[in-house]
Amino acid sequence: MRVAVRVRPGASRTRVGGTYGDRLVVAVTARAVDGAATAATLRAVADALGVRARHVALVAGATSRDKVLEVEDTAVTPDVLARLEAVRAG
Repeated sequence: MRVAVRVRPGASRTRVGGTYGDRLVVAVTARAVDGAATAATLRAVADALGVRARHVALVAGATSRDKVLEVEDTAVTPDVLARLEAVRAG
């Protein structure tokens, strides 16, 4: 399952929720330096969906605020889909 996200680096706290257009908004405290914000984004999305961090990978947008992440199909359950809809709703 692929998830399009919009990253807000340098936020006061890490938060996953809401949308920016059709993208899931992920605010992370890490700055956009040396991939720190990307790594924090992967961890935050994994935590929000209730999956292990190793099940979430970056597909596109390594140096962009707009990224595409992939959650391994083996980790996608009805509970994960429900969590995704809940965080999209804010």
